[in-house]
Amino acid sequence: MKASIEKFPIYALIYGYLGVMSPLANAEAVAIPVGQQSLNSSIAVPRAGMSKARVEQQFGAPTHRAASVGDPPISSWEYSGFTVYFEYDRVIHAVVSHSKSSR
Repeated sequence: MKASIEKFPIYALIYGYLGVMSPLANAEAVAIPVGQQSLNSSIAVPRAGMSKARVEQQFGAPTHRAASVGDPPISSWEYSGFTVYFEYDRVIHAVVSHSKSSR
């Protein structure tokens, strides 16, 4: 009996803490469609399937070229405003860079 009495204050504190903190733990999930996640959604980016030569011809030289990684080899080129991902020699995805808004 003595052991359960000694543990009682600890359990009371834990349950009391959870009871007080649980209303504060509520959060709302905000879902933004992928096409609307960037303020710069009107920026032109390379399309999937374009070759590296075509990307460089149309958008110029990238500011940074990351080496290929993995198998199949995935590489990326960084431009001001977006990053292009390649598998072998072809574009697989282009991502508009996040820019902090001045609100």
